[in-house]
Amino acid sequence: MTSSRPDYHVEIDVQQKKPKGQVACGDVFHSIIIKEEGRKVIVMSDGIGHGIKANVLATLTASMALNYSSFHTKPEIAARIIMRALPKSSDGEENYATFTLIEIDAEGRVRIINYDNPRTIILRGNNILDPAEYQVEIQGIENAGKILRIREFFARKEDRMVFLSDGVTQSGLGSTRFPMGWGRDKVEEFTIAQVSRMPDISATRLARKIINQASLNDGFDLKDDTTCGVIYFRKPREFLLITGPPFYKIKDYDVGEQIRNFNGKKVICGGTTAEIIARELDLKLETEHEFAGSGLPPTARLEGFELVTEGILTMGKVEEILENYTSETRMGDTPADEIVNLLLEHDIIHIIVGTRINWAHQDPDQPVELEIRKVVLKRIIKLLEEKFFKEVLADFV
Repeated sequence: MTSSRPDYHVEIDVQQKKPKGQVACGDVFHSIIIKEEGRKVIVMSDGIGHGIKANVLATLTASMALNYSSFHTKPEIAARIIMRALPKSSDGEENYATFTLIEIDAEGRVRIINYDNPRTIILRGNNILDPAEYQVEIQGIENAGKILRIREFFARKEDRMVFLSDGVTQSGLGSTRFPMGWGRDKVEEFTIAQVSRMPDISATRLARKIINQASLNDGFDLKDDTTCGVIYFRKPREFLLITGPPFYKIKDYDVGEQIRNFNGKKVICGGTTAEIIARELDLKLETEHEFAGSGLPPTARLEGFELVTEGILTMGKVEEILENYTSETRMGDTPADEIVNLLLEHDIIHIIVGTRINWAHQDPDQPVELEIRKVVLKRIIKLLEEKFFKEVLADFV
């Protein structure tokens, strides 16, 4: 049976909180995109205990699970190797880490492999989808009784998956409201309620709502590492970033037409680039003269564009923000922050990178970190693809 290529984007976001006083989260999330196969592999592992020890166990488990899955190793064989690799504690007790592994292939086939984590919630619209589950025993006498639970289905547009660590389901344990903990069924009810109220709620927002409710259940004093990941199959949002003038001036017209025909939000980074686009599209460029105190030059206004900023300095700051971005990052109001927000809100990122050298940046008095435009953009593209699961279509002109 063959399936056509899906018409949706796969939005993925993971939110985490750790108990107060812990320097490391005992839940670990790893992912990889295998471009040549059009396959995404996602792993969330929960190490026994808290802090550094739990983080080490979970990191080892998640890394190995990701690697074996990328090589199409049978789950029961990979799980056996992982179990053997986990170190014994000083008292001879077996160390332990649960995991949820999710594979999504180019045709939209999803496989969820779960070892001792709460069962992944699957929604089709705002209704529960419950594909058949089969069980596989982990190989090896030492693993007797250890089971992998596997479910498979073909995803459709507007499907969602919510994967959790037990910090979510056990939140509120011992409280008057949830003496036995919040529980998976209540998490499921909460998720359905959120999606019913906000049918287009993003993966990020839904994951944050679940994590925040878990924290509320514990009186904002979490007792365990708490992780919620959401995968949302939805209509893609497209965005266009233009930076740098084309190498050959004769290409200015072509770039102008490409921008004119683009249906989506657009941003320009670079004063010379903005002047060229304004000329080609017959628009008036209005420059602002006040600095925002961000260390970046002021922005400008051009009809039809979300933002017009300076070029290489802003791009360098965008790269820095993306590099250091985590679920706890709070964005500022600088031009670079605005661009990062736009990049993260969209799924298919079109980038037009002009390759003409700006001789203003060849001054030896300029900061050393002022890098060539192409190098900075290639780093940004790599981050968007590998860290944020964006589809990036770059055109170097």
